[in-house]
Amino acid sequence: MNKFILFFLWKFLERASHQVVSFFVQIILARLLLPADFGIIALLMVFINLAQVFVQNGFNTALIQAKNPDDRDFSSVFYLSLGIAGILYLVLFFSAPAISAFYKIPSLTKVLRVLSLILFFGAVNSIQNAVVAREFKFKQLFYCSLLAILLSGTIGVYLAFSGYGTWALVWQQLTNALFLCIIMWVTVKWRPRLLFSLERLSKLFSFGWKLLVSGLLDTGYREIQSLVIGKMFSASDLGYFNRGQMFPQVVVGNIDGSVQSVMLPALSQVQDDPRRIKEMMRRAITMSAFIISPLMAGMIATADSIVLLVLTEKWLPSVPFMQICCISFVFYPIHTSNLTAINAVGRSDIFLKLEIFKKLMGITVIIITIIFFRSVIAIAWSAVLSGVISTFINAYPNKRLIGYTYSEQMKDLMPSFLISVFMGVIVFFMGFLPLNIYIKLVLQIITGAAVFTGLAWCLKISSFFYLTGIIADRIRK
Repeated sequence: MNKFILFFLWKFLERASHQVVSFFVQIILARLLLPADFGIIALLMVFINLAQVFVQNGFNTALIQAKNPDDRDFSSVFYLSLGIAGILYLVLFFSAPAISAFYKIPSLTKVLRVLSLILFFGAVNSIQNAVVAREFKFKQLFYCSLLAILLSGTIGVYLAFSGYGTWALVWQQLTNALFLCIIMWVTVKWRPRLLFSLERLSKLFSFGWKLLVSGLLDTGYREIQSLVIGKMFSASDLGYFNRGQMFPQVVVGNIDGSVQSVMLPALSQVQDDPRRIKEMMRRAITMSAFIISPLMAGMIATADSIVLLVLTEKWLPSVPFMQICCISFVFYPIHTSNLTAINAVGRSDIFLKLEIFKKLMGITVIIITIIFFRSVIAIAWSAVLSGVISTFINAYPNKRLIGYTYSEQMKDLMPSFLISVFMGVIVFFMGFLPLNIYIKLVLQIITGAAVFTGLAWCLKISSFFYLTGIIADRIRK
């Protein structure tokens, strides 16, 4: 179990280094661009993200989950992924003018055609990541990712200050994917061989196609909010909505993605032992909740100050979206742990059924929200409602698969959640102190950290002692 936490920490550092640099690049762009400009970027990323699902989802996870994949499996998926990337690039290239015309934004054509090149890098990197995940070489991935993001981040910042605006973010993303592929090509020993087997792909496809469809459903559902807001409201509204999600997404995206990346190969290795899976899953939920809950509560309490200091006054309308998004993300430990466990035991069929049911439910909630409320705030709240309902749906199968009930999961989640709420209330009311905004924010952060850790120690929260023990052991070594 200690190895699991260590792998998680390295994976978290890898994702955090990437996200932190990207975060600062986006902050610079937010200061240089208008909310409407970010609304345009959010629309564009809908199509890129959907295409990325075809390239990176399904077969990548199937390679990680498979018991004994060999060079023939990896090489076959490699060539197939490149072929899919090429087809999708042509689709986006020739449909770019129609997309621009639909949204009446002529500049989208060139930007979409250039940014779509990232699909090829994603195809290569998905196989490299599968190799690293199977061998648990997350420390190596950390260094590769950090170097790539530093190089590409420098390019993005330079272009931003040089007046390139939207293109600074485009080139930062492209060069990051390119540098990561090159660096990992040098450091990861795996190389594609002249091997291709439809039979092997068929076996992987029997598991991976369900995850591919699930990924499309999940991505499509997440992006439908941007499509609806962009069409029914203004580009500025979409920009506020998008930037409001940025802060909590950076934090939770790192933790959630790290847990999922480490859990899948770890659980897959003990997929025939339900007791071990439950034990590891409980640790993942308690640890994730212990980290995510206080961060989200603190972010809700200090949202006004964060946006004002980091993005400037013109972005203050994004504050309520940031707070609502934080509430939604509190439930992510349950989502991630349950779904990863289902995949690890090879039940991608159950995973797909859950995704179909959840997305139909979520779309119904959005439609009702649009009909009766017709506001961007209401659309944001609909995601919270769908998220709460989804916790029940995601947890249900694991009661039978590994004997981990929903009530047990909530019991594991609640201690961290309750002390986070208490801490958040204290930090929120500190916001009314008549102090300089910089001093006040620093005091809020220090107080929040002290209250949370103090309560965790007094109430003997197991995750606190477990995490501090792991860190202490690593320092001594």
